[in-house]
Amino acid sequence: MLTPEQLMAAQKAHMDTLLGLTHKAFEGVEKLVELNMQLARAALSDSADTAKAALSVKDAQELLALQAELLQPAAEKAAAYNRSLYDIAQSANAEWIKAAEAQMASAQKNLHAMIDTAGQGAPAGSEDALALVKSAVSAANHAFEDVHKAARQAADIAQAHLQAMAGTTVAATKAATKAAVKPATKPATKGGRRSR
Repeated sequence: MLTPEQLMAAQKAHMDTLLGLTHKAFEGVEKLVELNMQLARAALSDSADTAKAALSVKDAQELLALQAELLQPAAEKAAAYNRSLYDIAQSANAEWIKAAEAQMASAQKNLHAMIDTAGQGAPAGSEDALALVKSAVSAANHAFEDVHKAARQAADIAQAHLQAMAGTTVAATKAATKAAVKPATKPATKGGRRSR
């Protein structure tokens, strides 16, 4: 049985963990708001620059070249935004995982202590049952650790795929921009007139 002091200490530890996680969640929201404010400022500035550039266009070819020229930076900015957003989410997730691992370790420690305490007051001949319970708890702990490792590996693989996709998108945009910027070839003419 837990004493009132132990219960109060456990409640205090849980409250400290909750407050710490709440603080980290607010930090994540602050980072997200800051990222979106930076994006809004940049978008406003880019819109003004784009409008000025569009007003100075003299023909359709210049308009197409301007459009192609703006496409690459937009794709790069979108990829950078997605990376920043992912980093913020990953950081917040890491804090939650860290807290969950600490709580799990504490719960496992308390469970082992409770089993040991129960074993000390157990009647003679119950050693086998106590060993079976300890073995089951140990097996559950190992299974949890294996699942946790697999989840981390899956998250790492997903992150690598996201980064590869972002790189591929930016590279494809650069290639498309270069192709669009090349001057259009005029059709062949006979005697100064277009052939029909």
